[in-house]
Amino acid sequence: MLKRYVVATRKSELALKQTELAVSYLISQLVVKQQAIRDPVLSSNEISRFETLPLTTKGDRDQSIELGRSEHKGLFVKELELALLRGDADIAVHSAKDIPIVLPDGLSIAGYLPREEANEVLVFRKGADIKTIATDSLRRRAQLLKIFPNVEWRSMRGNIKTRLMKIASGYADATLLASAGLKRLGIDSWPQLAFKKYSLTEIVPAVGQGAIAIQCRTDDVPFWRPLLDFSTFLAVEKERQLLAESNGGCGSAFAAHVRGEEVIVF
Repeated sequence: MLKRYVVATRKSELALKQTELAVSYLISQLVVKQQAIRDPVLSSNEISRFETLPLTTKGDRDQSIELGRSEHKGLFVKELELALLRGDADIAVHSAKDIPIVLPDGLSIAGYLPREEANEVLVFRKGADIKTIATDSLRRRAQLLKIFPNVEWRSMRGNIKTRLMKIASGYADATLLASAGLKRLGIDSWPQLAFKKYSLTEIVPAVGQGAIAIQCRTDDVPFWRPLLDFSTFLAVEKERQLLAESNGGCGSAFAAHVRGEEVIVF
């Protein structure tokens, strides 16, 4: 019997791409699960149908909000969580780094897709002497000061392409972006701009960076979790534990990345 699932997502180009990746991955895992049970060769169309529910979050609506302030936790997830709690959606797809440590009662992180690389990429105008960098992230500012000790800061909001256009237009000399987002949008170059990828120790990424998270109602975790990537779950949950122990959050410069037995912290 065909099962219908509703997937809550933000409306941005990157969010919709990540939801597309999540749905494709989940369908492939459901096919494997059904074949293990029934043995016949089944197509994805015989397993389930996923429908997206695009939503606008407060963080998307209000570009004036200072993202580094602790009272603004959950800016990009709350509306999706409300859809889960109301029963309007079965799962929600998030960038793992956007999810607050404390979740609403009745909701859990089911797990994560296999992780994309978590590195940070410096995007700068070709030939520029980098004197101004645009980012609102306290974590990024704190670490970039080690490399550019005399830099001046500019505020930066907007989606990835908006940020690239701002740097190309001269708003600032450079910005720092997640490699995973660039790769998912197929961006490896931009007119007038150059890209420099940092190692995970040069710039420690945000907790959960590079991972796509699946959130669901707690009662549904036993269904979804076995479909998702166990190694990514262990790594990101360890990072979230470290963040909780540090009393950090979106208003903190704390950074951590777990790679097997290796733990990198800033």
